[in-house]
Amino acid sequence: MRSPLLPSGLVRQLASGLPEGAPVLAGGARQDLAERLGQWFTVADAIALRSAQPAMAAVGARAAQQPTPDAAALTASAAALGDELARVRATLTRSITARDPRQRPDPADLDTAMALFHLRYQDQQRRMEMSVDALRDHVRQTLAKASPRLAQLAALDALLGEMLGGREQRLLAGLPVFLKARFTRLRRASAGATAEAPPARPGAAPGWLQDFETEFEQTLLAELEHRLLPVVGMIEGIGA
Repeated sequence: MRSPLLPSGLVRQLASGLPEGAPVLAGGARQDLAERLGQWFTVADAIALRSAQPAMAAVGARAAQQPTPDAAALTASAAALGDELARVRATLTRSITARDPRQRPDPADLDTAMALFHLRYQDQQRRMEMSVDALRDHVRQTLAKASPRLAQLAALDALLGEMLGGREQRLLAGLPVFLKARFTRLRRASAGATAEAPPARPGAAPGWLQDFETEFEQTLLAELEHRLLPVVGMIEGIGA
């Protein structure tokens, strides 16, 4: 299931773009998982989780009344879902890393270049949200028809997604703003440098702009892995 905490890969990627000396995370690694989870769950969330326990038990009871797939069928189901996960990941990765030479950032018009990066990030986020949400729903539906344990896992994932999804989306929506600030810092550092190495070839983007585009893509890829976490968790749960 989706963790309400940003995974280490995305945290490391964001931390690499912070100004020197900036705090990475309040409390750092000293905060254990329970403490960090507690910061996300309100009293209302705790009540909702407790109130959901009878519904979760009912989900398991209904699933127990249906024929349970044997081990071979569950293995085949996990393999099919794994293939679908790989396909979605590969498709989105290609979309993120595609660089159209006709739409290269113009070093002579950096304001427009940043605006285009911003729009590109938001577009990729929409693509990820649509594809991953559809895959996640498909995995839930598959698990709901499997064993009582897996049906309850799917129901729990749906509940946590409803409770925490809005807060998570608000955090992810801030990533384009974070990258815009990063772009501005790199741009100012380049402008303030006493000298900069000439481009490798005429018309090529300066080194800092090429580095930013790589960082931009790496952040999107880290976000993709974050969005896929609940799907990965549910698929792994089939064989647990």
